[in-house]
Amino acid sequence: MLFGSKNFFKLKQEIHKPRISIPEVHEMNEKGKKLALKCFSGECIHEEAIHVRKSVTCRDEVLYIPGTLYCTNLRTSFIPDQAPESEDYQSQILSSDNDIALPCIERIVAISSLPKIKVLTAHSTLKFIPEGLLIYCRDFRVIRFHFNDSGLEPQAFRITMAIAQAHQDCGRMTLYENAALQDVQNEQVRGKMHKEYPTMLFNSSLDWESELRRTGASNWRVSPINERFDMSTSLPKYLMVPSRLLDTELKRTFAHFSEGRIPRLSWHHPCGSDLLRVAGFQPDTDPEKEDIRTVEVMMLANHSVCMIVDTMDDMPSLPDLQLSYLKLRALCVNDLSLTVSDEKWFSTLESTRWLDYVRSCLKKTSEVSSLLVDRCRSVVLQESDDRDLNCLVASLVQVMLDPHSRTFSGFQSLVQKEWVAAGHPFQQRINLLKEADKEESPVFLLFLDCMWQLLQQFPTDFEFTEAYLIALHDSIYVPFFCTFLFNNQWEQGRRNQHKSFSQTYTPVNGWRNFITEQHLLKGMYPRTMQEESTYSPSIWEWSLHYSHQQQAQFKNPVYVSCNNHAVLNSHTILHTTDKLDPTPSGNISVYLLSKGLLSLQTQFLPWKNSSAFRKGSRRALSSESLVEQERVTSSKSGRSQPCSFKQQLLPFHMGPWIHLWHRCYLRCSSDIQVGICAPTVTSLAEELKLLQERMNYEFTIRNHTDSSRQDATAGARVPSCHPAEKSRWT
Repeated sequence: MLFGSKNFFKLKQEIHKPRISIPEVHEMNEKGKKLALKCFSGECIHEEAIHVRKSVTCRDEVLYIPGTLYCTNLRTSFIPDQAPESEDYQSQILSSDNDIALPCIERIVAISSLPKIKVLTAHSTLKFIPEGLLIYCRDFRVIRFHFNDSGLEPQAFRITMAIAQAHQDCGRMTLYENAALQDVQNEQVRGKMHKEYPTMLFNSSLDWESELRRTGASNWRVSPINERFDMSTSLPKYLMVPSRLLDTELKRTFAHFSEGRIPRLSWHHPCGSDLLRVAGFQPDTDPEKEDIRTVEVMMLANHSVCMIVDTMDDMPSLPDLQLSYLKLRALCVNDLSLTVSDEKWFSTLESTRWLDYVRSCLKKTSEVSSLLVDRCRSVVLQESDDRDLNCLVASLVQVMLDPHSRTFSGFQSLVQKEWVAAGHPFQQRINLLKEADKEESPVFLLFLDCMWQLLQQFPTDFEFTEAYLIALHDSIYVPFFCTFLFNNQWEQGRRNQHKSFSQTYTPVNGWRNFITEQHLLKGMYPRTMQEESTYSPSIWEWSLHYSHQQQAQFKNPVYVSCNNHAVLNSHTILHTTDKLDPTPSGNISVYLLSKGLLSLQTQFLPWKNSSAFRKGSRRALSSESLVEQERVTSSKSGRSQPCSFKQQLLPFHMGPWIHLWHRCYLRCSSDIQVGICAPTVTSLAEELKLLQERMNYEFTIRNHTDSSRQDATAGARVPSCHPAEKSRWT
């Protein structure tokens, strides 16, 4: 609606009123401190229930925490009556322990003391007053609530049905796009980990340039050819391409690949090898000879040997992976009649084939890692759409070969580069809002499982712990952060542009600062204060949903930091990219790793005008020879444990070396201790330190009382004999 004259007008935004307004929620604890639910922008409370008890299993004991249960249009939230008084708890926007986003709920079950159990939906008719409520979550949690029977039966009925109705109505993306976290731009709320471990989001060319400098890929450059997403909407704005190619040459190659996903650099090895990723060829196109030459230059990347790895071979298909995941979740969450020690349980676990798929991923990644380390060459990961298994293999390869990817900053930047910016379709694969059941497949969750396997075999090579991986696993189902909410940068940019157009503009003196289309396409437009307050934060701002105590469990106390310079041949290897000479076309060799065989190709491009390479004398190799370095190293050292050989992780992927991720998948089992009482590496390290101090103290007392050894120990350092330390043990 327009107001005023031609020189003064306002665009009035339409406001959709919620069904139920936010009530005044004020409860007092024993100290008179006000406790209330912190609502997001656009969030409204549907129902609340007081004197609710949440059951928590801790060390074979069931504890009951009293509090208030809320149901909103976005989540269910439990506020304990005695909340912690720490500053980080007061600054938390979300509670990872007590908040459940509605899309994270798999099903809701009402129970009573009688043998009555009812699985609820929005259209269910509940014919009894529930005494308890079970919420099965998609992240393998099972949350249990118990209602008080002292005349509060009506509120138990209302809160139960309200949660069922809200869960039914949560399947709209606009609810979570408009529900922004409050005060996320306030520096007082930003976490300490976010400042200590900065993460590159790869939204700007500066991040890509920084990655090139870090890896020493001097024969590559950052191209803004896709800055407007007119070449490919699923690719990031900026691509790492060979320096010798111009953007005008690159533009003609996009049409010859699926979804325009051309060959581009993923990571540069210190010894000179390059890891690339590309989508499948478009065989129906008819490229010119110059276009084919450009594609060959991109694939070879200034090397004489090119290894093309078909990541779909010997790997699970997306439907098979989803079926396996559903079986695993049914076994670990739904079938509570079996215990983990039952033989039938292990047989059912094997039939899910989930561990087989984990083995396949680690085996494929080990083969690719061996190709990169062997000698200076180009290794190209090829997948039909380059958005699923390529993300997984490229990430694991860098974790195995690059120590920087095993740190907080490196790993989070790796996820941003190889998954978020690379265009992994999170909306379809995670299917958070249940809009694409046929395309759902937990590829990223399989990657996290593989990361946990590496962490178990190499506990001192990672800066983070299992608790960090579990937190990242659970964050997949939290729709209040923008990291995993979109399929690519293009979709996220469109969402930001839509929000900018929905604001209210008030020109001064009849002039309006128009935002040009070019700025909008580049994402360069300035945000207003209103837009800043509704901008969704990144998942890496852990302080918004994890306390400082929980974040302390993310850090690995036994982590051994590595030098940034790669040591692959028992000495520091300098970046050799500058010394590479252009390779004559007659000496080019192209191999294809497919179906377990490494075969020499005479023509690796599907077009008729492509060059035919001279067949070399090198015979085709089995994929088993790719891990020969691991076997030789193992036989010479006589090792029976996986080892980190010259900063390259060489994991075992056969037989008993692959385990089930118990703390993630079996959280609802009474046999597994989970939560804040679960034994972590940090707590075990602290306990070990206390035991060491106790031993030192006892040893010191014994030496002082033994007169025969007084002279030998007089000059020795006496640890932990301070009176304050002595009082800790008495």
